[in-house]
Amino acid sequence: MKNPTPKPARLAAVPHGAGEGEESPSSPPISSLSLPPLATASEPVPLFNRELSWLEFNQRVFEEAIDPSVPLLERVRFLAIASNNLDEFFMVRVGSLRDMISAGIKERSADGLTPKQQLKAVRARVRRLLGDMYDALRDDLLPELKTNGVRIVGYGSLSAREQSQLSEHFEQQIAPILTPLAFDPGHPFPFLANLSLNLAIQLENDRGEEHVVFLKLPTNVPRLIRIGEGHRYLPLGPLIAEHLGPFFPGLRVRTAVPFRVIRNADISIREDEVQQDLLQTIEAELRRRERKEVVWLEIGGEADESLIGLLADAMKVERADIFRAPGLLKLSDLTQIYDEVKKPALREPPFNPRIPSQLATSEDIFSIIRKRDVLLHRPFDSFTPVVEFVQAAADDPGVVAIKLTLYRSDRSSPIIEALMLAAQQGKQVTVVVELQARFDEMKNIAWARRLEQSGVQVVYGLVGLKTHCKLCLVVRREEGRLRRYVHLSTGNYNAMTAAQYTDIDLFTVNEEIGEDTSTVMNLLTGFSLASAQDILDHTATGLEWKQLVVAPMDYHRWVIEQIEREAAHAKAGRPAGIAAKMNSLVDAAVIEALYKASQAGVKVDLLIRGICCLVPGLADVSANIRVVSVVDRFLEHSRIYHFLNGGEEEVWVSSGDWMPRNFFRRIEVTYPILDPEIRRRLTDEILAIGMADDTKGWRLLPDGQYERRTGGRIRSQEKLIEITRSEAVPVGPYEESLKRPASIRKKAKQLRKKSSR
Repeated sequence: MKNPTPKPARLAAVPHGAGEGEESPSSPPISSLSLPPLATASEPVPLFNRELSWLEFNQRVFEEAIDPSVPLLERVRFLAIASNNLDEFFMVRVGSLRDMISAGIKERSADGLTPKQQLKAVRARVRRLLGDMYDALRDDLLPELKTNGVRIVGYGSLSAREQSQLSEHFEQQIAPILTPLAFDPGHPFPFLANLSLNLAIQLENDRGEEHVVFLKLPTNVPRLIRIGEGHRYLPLGPLIAEHLGPFFPGLRVRTAVPFRVIRNADISIREDEVQQDLLQTIEAELRRRERKEVVWLEIGGEADESLIGLLADAMKVERADIFRAPGLLKLSDLTQIYDEVKKPALREPPFNPRIPSQLATSEDIFSIIRKRDVLLHRPFDSFTPVVEFVQAAADDPGVVAIKLTLYRSDRSSPIIEALMLAAQQGKQVTVVVELQARFDEMKNIAWARRLEQSGVQVVYGLVGLKTHCKLCLVVRREEGRLRRYVHLSTGNYNAMTAAQYTDIDLFTVNEEIGEDTSTVMNLLTGFSLASAQDILDHTATGLEWKQLVVAPMDYHRWVIEQIEREAAHAKAGRPAGIAAKMNSLVDAAVIEALYKASQAGVKVDLLIRGICCLVPGLADVSANIRVVSVVDRFLEHSRIYHFLNGGEEEVWVSSGDWMPRNFFRRIEVTYPILDPEIRRRLTDEILAIGMADDTKGWRLLPDGQYERRTGGRIRSQEKLIEITRSEAVPVGPYEESLKRPASIRKKAKQLRKKSSR
């Protein structure tokens, strides 16, 4: 399906803000650091709008929900993902636009739209997408689920016996939790939590007077109540609505309409607000965030105008920000069906991550890394070597220090458990915890406190610069000297997302990379705001990066220099070319450099999962640039950059996208791939196969539409699974392998020997 996007405007890029990054120009300065200026294009360049480009990405996610070649339960999951994505978009991006409008900011975005114009365009695009999503649920997914024995039913369709059983269940398990909240002169309008699902109950007394009461659906009760032994489900809202009478004796329940609110969750922390404790400041800001203004209201289609007017007035919501849902609200809750219905024929074929043959040995992990750099391509390769690396460091008597950055982690993290064990055993353990990892703030605060209680030295980095790089440094005493072992990654130390996201991990003992990694950690843990300013201003003496490229100091300059170098090679008739894989491309100055490289004859292949503000395929501007997006069962998350460099090829991997926030507002690390065989794997497998995907790949057209590529010969993620199966060693269920990573490698060794006979 094609969806029109406003055509790119040939307009000059403007200073950062206006929807280009995570922060908005309405936000006050987030630290007393004088951060590097945000780059702009030196001349007018064509750009797509950042917000609308993201919505086109979510359209591609939704397209998987209506693709008949996708197994049915996977289609349900993609619909739920698209819904959840929209929630976050409203909370962050729409919240930021609303902040800009409230602050009276009229600066135009890079594509020439004012904040009000962007908000108007976003509203229209979101309504169209939501309409398509509900049509797909009603006309496609629910009928197919019913055909396959999975049904969402109404209360009235149940037998008398089933209704009786549900009434008993309601009285015992649900009714005691519920708390109706009246709204009248004696009861102020109640606070309605962000993303909560509520019922607006319209009551009537004997005199015909109407009352409105609100009731929040409990979050600790399944959204869909399973009926009997099969796969029939009754939504929680209708079950509650059928049993409201006893809560309001003497009153008649006229209607019970479901609705939900989405609040602005865009927060920023100013350095002058952080007095003594950043952790406490973040906690206070999170409490404020819960009560920020409503940016979107979804309500059941049966709601009358009087109820909509009441909600709109009470929460100060514009009518343009209210959506009448023609079906089940909060479609992200459909993941319950995906999780509970165990029908293999309705799912993707199972795949358990494997152990690379290089690691299929009983040698200790440090011996393996000393011999040669180790690459993991998750989730095709297992995350277990990363777990083993940290666990081995915790247990090994030769290890004297472990240093790690933590951006997002899982709730029962084996990595963090190993770090706490290491500290309890007397090792020097330092963890830089990023408290502002959006929507993971409270979880990270909880981990920070547990780590500190275990004796780990916890640091929160520099206020105003998010620590987004993923690195672990292990210092081990060997033969009278200290050796640095380094793990660098594009993904988080999160075992659960490691099985769902594509990421790159590198293990190395390269001395220069080890020294640079130590410098990054020292910058994060040992520099005050004042001393960090010298680093940002490039006035500090003695700071030299030998292998790594680090943001916000050098990343942006380095990217543009790499692109300009390829243009110079092309003009001189030398081999020149760029292949880059990332999540988002937004920065106007980088896009301008890519346009100039294209005009110089450089072939540029971009594999971009999400936002792309670059306009490809324009004559005399970007004719040599191709943009492909892959949306499949795993979330594409790795970032890889390949430069032909006149025949002396370079391959780099990075934690950061080509966005202003990654260049100027985060600590990011980009690292070279020095091993020729690993370089070949990244270029000839990951990049080349991804660009060739004609099954799950989409091509960005000059008018902003994405066109699904056809042919069906190559599905990149399936191809990579095939390669992994042919080259790596199976190790059984993923969850089990995480519990016993060292023994899993021994098992892999035995399996490899057996298969080679």
